[in-house]
Parts: sequence; structure tokens; C-alpha cells
Amino acid sequence: MIRPSNYRPPELKSAHDLALMRQAGILVARAHKICRDMARPGVRTIEIDQEVEKFYAAHGATPLFKGYPGRVPFPAVTCLSLNEEVVHGIPGQRVLKDGDMLKVDTACRLNGWCADRAITIPIGTVRAERLRLIRVSEEVLQIAVDELPRRKWWSEVASRMQKHAESNGFSVVTSYVGHGIGRAMHENPQVPNFVNRETRKHDFKLEPGLVLAVEPMVNMGKADVTTLRDHWTVVTRDGLPSVHVEHTLALTTEGVMIITSDEGAFDPDPPIVAPVPHPPESGLSPA
Repeated sequence: MIRPSNYRPPELKSAHDLALMRQAGILVARAHKICRDMARPGVRTIEIDQEVEKFYAAHGATPLFKGYPGRVPFPAVTCLSLNEEVVHGIPGQRVLKDGDMLKVDTACRLNGWCADRAITIPIGTVRAERLRLIRVSEEVLQIAVDELPRRKWWSEVASRMQKHAESNGFSVVTSYVGHGIGRAMHENPQVPNFVNRETRKHDFKLEPGLVLAVEPMVNMGKADVTTLRDHWTVVTRDGLPSVHVEHTLALTTEGVMIITSDEGAFDPDPPIVAPVPHPPESGLSPA
């Protein structure tokens, strides 16, 4: 495989590094619970963001989104994106309504290590096809969890993720990708949720110590997106809904450790969650 001259291999993390990342991941999981508990009709998105900001401050964590550089620095600690908004939605005075789909993306750094996660929350009574879009998108992310220990190259995982979304009649956004993560929120490698000629040129080997923020964005309609005049909010061009889900995943010799898992995160003294065991080959539905 030919690599570009500026290519740098991903930095592999030790077990000690992963333990520290898990502590950041626990805070991110708890931040998402705050969002789930607040996400109901009549609530303004800025109210949710303010509570998450207070939570991070109370636990000595640094929110990674607020002030993130761009044409305009990102102004909030969460990306809150509704319905046709795919990602990078800015919290504000918009009020949640019955039938909405709210995408929540947030990340923090704790003791020098980062964790990043996104979920999609149905608000009130949501139409069946929108719920199916959420379910399939979560299955796409689960495929990454299941397949990481089995495959040699990331493209093998990404192709299965893409196939599952498309076989259900949806499309995968190809304008944005996931990323390596560790001491910085964005590290090598780039982590696409799809495969094409360009991504194959930058494929990477799967090996213990690799930590990836895997974040499929799945559209009900076409994959085409555009960015609004606020310079951040990405929306579908056809105006149809989109779902964004994400976990920070660490590949270990024993399987996958979900750094941002809810499991154990709400215990009085949350433990470090053990890696997910290598699943049996027959345990995955065809993607």
C-alpha cells in the first residue's frame, strides 16, 4: 500500500492509558444521561447545553467542543442537531417538539485524556420510519464493535457498516468521518464509515492499543449534505432526517473496550469496564 509522504501511524495506547480514558468516558456517558433526562417537548436546546457545561465544570473536566476553531469558534460544549441537521448543531433557543430526533454529541478531557460520544434521542412520539432509522444506525455502530476484533483492516469493518445501512434503504454520509482519539480529540487515523477508492488509499491495520471514535451518520434519504450560514450546522440537502451515533472504542488483546459505555458508569464508584469478549463468528447478523 502506498502511503502519503506525511502519513503518521496511529499512536497505540497502553492499558494504563485506556484506564485513564475510561474515566473521561464515564463522564461523557453521564453527560449523555443528563441530555436524555432533559430531552422532552418544551425544552430549549441551550438549557441542555448549560447543564452539561455545569456538569463538566463540577468534575474538573475540560469540554472539548467549546471554542473549537473554525471560521467562528464553536460556542457550546455540546453539538445538538435536530431532524435534518446531521451534526455540529449549535444549541440555542430552539424548542424541542413532539416527534423530533435530537442528536447529542459531546466530548471532554479528564486528567489529560479524551473521550467522545454521540447519541440520537427520539422526542415524545416519533414516527415508525424515524425510529427504524435510529435502530439501523445503532446497529451500524454495533457492527464496528463486533467486527473490530475479527478483521485485519479498517476497510473490512467500514464496508460492513455501509452495507448494513444501505441494505436497509438508507445512506451513509461520506463528507465526515470518525477519528483516532487519545490525549487530543482528533488524532490519526481518519475513520470513515464507508469504503471508496480514496478511503482504501488510507486504510489502516487493526491492532491492540488502537483507539477510535467511530461515528456513523446515516441519512433517511440521500447522503448529500451542506453547511448552514452559521458555519457549523450540517444539514441534509433533501431535508430528510439523519441519525448520528458514536462511541470511543479501544481494541485490546481481549476484545473491544467501549470507553464511553453506560455500563458501570452510574455506580457510586464506577469501575473500569472490561473489554467486550471476541464474539463468535455466528453472532453477527449479515451486514
